[in-house]
Amino acid sequence: MLLTNRQLFLRHQAQTSPFPALLEIAGAHGNYLIDTSGKKYLDLISGISVNSLGHGNEKVKKAMIDQLNLHQHVMVYGEFIQGAQTNLSATLTSLLPQNLNCVYLLNSGAEATDVALKLAKRVTGRRNILACKHAYHGSTHAALSLNSEEYYKQAFRPLLPGISFINFNDSNAIKQINEDTCCVITEVVQGEAGYIPADKLFLRALRNRCNETGTLLIFDEIQSGMGKTGKLFAFEHDGIVPDILLLGKALGAGMPIGAVVSSQQHMQSLSEGPVLGHLTTFGGHPVIAAAALAGIEVLLESKLMYQVEAKEILFRTLLVHPAIKSISGKGLMLAVVLDTFENNLNVIQGCMADGLITDWFLFADNRIRIAPPLTITTVEIEMACKVILKNINRVYPAFSSSNKLFSS
Repeated sequence: MLLTNRQLFLRHQAQTSPFPALLEIAGAHGNYLIDTSGKKYLDLISGISVNSLGHGNEKVKKAMIDQLNLHQHVMVYGEFIQGAQTNLSATLTSLLPQNLNCVYLLNSGAEATDVALKLAKRVTGRRNILACKHAYHGSTHAALSLNSEEYYKQAFRPLLPGISFINFNDSNAIKQINEDTCCVITEVVQGEAGYIPADKLFLRALRNRCNETGTLLIFDEIQSGMGKTGKLFAFEHDGIVPDILLLGKALGAGMPIGAVVSSQQHMQSLSEGPVLGHLTTFGGHPVIAAAALAGIEVLLESKLMYQVEAKEILFRTLLVHPAIKSISGKGLMLAVVLDTFENNLNVIQGCMADGLITDWFLFADNRIRIAPPLTITTVEIEMACKVILKNINRVYPAFSSSNKLFSS
């Protein structure tokens, strides 16, 4: 007897949790996912901040096909000159401050985190690392070491030594940075903490203290980069520049990618003493690099980034309800704060039944994730908010029955 795709998924595909969503996808176009029954779902999380240009952008697809017609993988990263890689790296650095002029292309954001830690140790000769509580930099062994939550780490110890944690947005915590600290790593908008933007004074304090102690400052923009806050990179809002920048997710325009950007002088340290300080077979894969370059071009040629602020305001204006405690975030990285995980999950599941994909956060499971493609329209935002409010009313009947404004 032939097994269904669902049975094959549960039997032969490694699971990441005991309760997968089990939505069987047949297609994805624009801002929508389509299941095998033909039902459409408005994608309000863009594959966890990946598909910023929506699904199936024509220019991105053409760039991939054109590269496929030239060649696919030909050699491990960093040996052969390949136009797709060099053009992507040159374009990226042209959009960044002068000290961020050299790119190492990788397979994922987590790998980028690992490489950044290696780079910081190699450049400074130090070993101690400072990270922020409730940060998320990936799930590989080194990236997991930067996770302050013991629940996610306890089964995998021993992890990297020499890591200490500070409170995010606590400028007084900079006292922990000293001449033994090789790097400080922070998100510019904390992702899994529930979209918490960094305070400018905090970033400035970090920058100044790192300058004083010779410590490298790493900004993780794997989730916040590529226009999601209304600027290409979130650090541009405050004008505070890191020594090392991490990118991923939306950089690939739907394809898997990671990148570490730093100075050429710093990057050179990975090529000697020892040689091959980091080695990756598929990093900078030419087809993916072509997709990423096309994605950047679409982002720059369109007006999508300039629309982010207005779309944020519309979400905040429409999502008003007594059960909503607040809305955190910046741009199209927003989190709707409810009271409990159980109620939040009930709302999320109801939204999916009504054709709206949303999610919660690892370290803020009482918050609804709103991170749609930048291509989401005003009409779609209005529709999404109606669905969210409808399900909040359902989960919190006392509010909806007592307040006509919020009754469906």
